[in-house]
Amino acid sequence: MTTRRQFLKTGVSAAGAIALGPRLFANETAKTPPTRFIFMHKGNGLFPKAMVPTSLGKAEQDKENKKQPFEVQLTDHELPGWMGPLNEHRENMTILQGLSGQMCTTGHHTWQSSLGVYKANERLSSIKWATVDFELARLFPSPFEHIELACFPNGGGNARGNIDGIEMGFSARGPQQPNYAFGSPKVAIQELFKSVSDDQRDQIKYELERRVLAFAARGQSNIGQHLRGVEKLKVLNYADSIEDIRKRNNKVDAMADVIRQHVPQLDEKYFADNLTTTDRQVGHTEILLSALISGMTNVVTFTVDELGTRYTGIPTIERENVNLHDVGHGKGVGSLEAEEVREKLRHHHMTLVDTIVTRLKSVPEGDGSMFDNTMLFYFPDNGETHHSKGSEWPFIVMSGDNVRLNISGKYIRLPAYGELGHKTLGNWYTTILNAYGNSIPHYGALDTGLNRYGIDQSGPIKQFVG
Repeated sequence: MTTRRQFLKTGVSAAGAIALGPRLFANETAKTPPTRFIFMHKGNGLFPKAMVPTSLGKAEQDKENKKQPFEVQLTDHELPGWMGPLNEHRENMTILQGLSGQMCTTGHHTWQSSLGVYKANERLSSIKWATVDFELARLFPSPFEHIELACFPNGGGNARGNIDGIEMGFSARGPQQPNYAFGSPKVAIQELFKSVSDDQRDQIKYELERRVLAFAARGQSNIGQHLRGVEKLKVLNYADSIEDIRKRNNKVDAMADVIRQHVPQLDEKYFADNLTTTDRQVGHTEILLSALISGMTNVVTFTVDELGTRYTGIPTIERENVNLHDVGHGKGVGSLEAEEVREKLRHHHMTLVDTIVTRLKSVPEGDGSMFDNTMLFYFPDNGETHHSKGSEWPFIVMSGDNVRLNISGKYIRLPAYGELGHKTLGNWYTTILNAYGNSIPHYGALDTGLNRYGIDQSGPIKQFVG
């Protein structure tokens, strides 16, 4: 016999799971445009040496080699070749070096670590608190609160081979509460934009789901009245979550005309079953833009790849099925050395970033554009190398004119690990959260290894908020 819980699991859209979480619609009457945040993270490490402008003078290059702190204006320097797609955006760009993250999980699969600043693994009990993207989403509420997209790994990691479905992602809504991510552009469009679909079958499905949710909310609340203790709390929380989805759907329905204008117009190849990895990334980028521009969300997290992601479609080696783990161990592909493969992948990622920045700059908002109120972060899941220790955690940041951090247009190297003034991933996220209204004293776990150096590792990076 089918139980109510089994019925709900199969009858309610999986997209609903993505929207569950507290404070979904708090502070919705903002008088100014919201700030939008895009987190793009990659697997297999990100070499600090690959981030350095190629035209540094001798004094700056000496400091770079010794990992001593300094900063220069990017408009005065040439970017590394793989960053070429961002040349026209250098005034909005920050290359941030010197952060560490040894309090995180490093190595092959890092789960929620790089966004939560704690050691995580495949067990839900390892999720200690909401990841930084969710904390920011709650500062700038939207109907969907947060949307996550992923190029899942074919083996290992979170998806365990289901690269096209909706699976546990790399963000977390709260303690022991993983988020769920869309694995393909096809399923993302089906779930996110079904309320404005022209397909009658989608409309029927959407209406059925609405009725299932209404029935479930009433039924679970009634059951909860006859229970006690922990079981009652579980059922009532479940009912509250269902009610949150219903409220979200009402908000989305009210935005139908706007959403309809921004449904992604994707070529048929992005719906194919044998979608290449690079096309999957392009398709996800279009979903990301549509969700932001339509106002469905203000925060998107995009796992560009993970160590177990098998790459296809890489320019000049399109027919190769690239194993990132082998590349991480220095194995080349076709005529390319391992570092050349890495560079081609990063270059492709930068074309995605360029697409996002250029498109948002073209959308009017207030006295400027949507990009004026946007921050985008590109960074590694696991630190500086394939087998990283988390001693460095490089970032590229793209930020508009209205962002609240004093970082734009700069190459910034912070003091090295163990040196006076060294900063961590926790300091970085604390800085961003503090700048946008969450006055948390410190976000994330502390690195006990830094205690031996007498470094105060709590609080924001003050030079960024001056």
